[in-house]
Amino acid sequence: MRSTCLHILTARKLITYDISCKQTRSSTMSNVVQYVLVRGDLTRTLKWPSGAVMAQACHACVAVVHTYYSDPDTQAYLKDLGNMHKVILEVPDEPALLSTAAALGADGVQHVVWKEQPEDVATCVALKPCAKGTVSKYVRKFKLYSA
Repeated sequence: MRSTCLHILTARKLITYDISCKQTRSSTMSNVVQYVLVRGDLTRTLKWPSGAVMAQACHACVAVVHTYYSDPDTQAYLKDLGNMHKVILEVPDEPALLSTAAALGADGVQHVVWKEQPEDVATCVALKPCAKGTVSKYVRKFKLYSA
């Protein structure tokens, strides 16, 4: 059986992870997911290039993982790179994005609101990796993102 590897080149060394299908997920990892809420109006109404929107989502993901790096769920998420699970959802516009972020904050759900600078425009929200069921009430109303 052929092994599938993920190669990550860092500034000082090449790190290789075996992510072959023969690996099994741990029971805790299978429930850990990262949700990213992205504004749909950025591409549809404001005509942002899809690459620019993807960059915003990437920035938000890195920021939330960095911010909550020592959290046990984040560590579990990072421990099994071959089985990371992200769900990218579409939020209609900035007011909907910010109201969702406010609801998350009010209930203590850890997240990062990413803002494009220098315009200070909120483009997406990345939730800290967490157990799927803990945030479903905030995200179930949104559909998968489609550019």
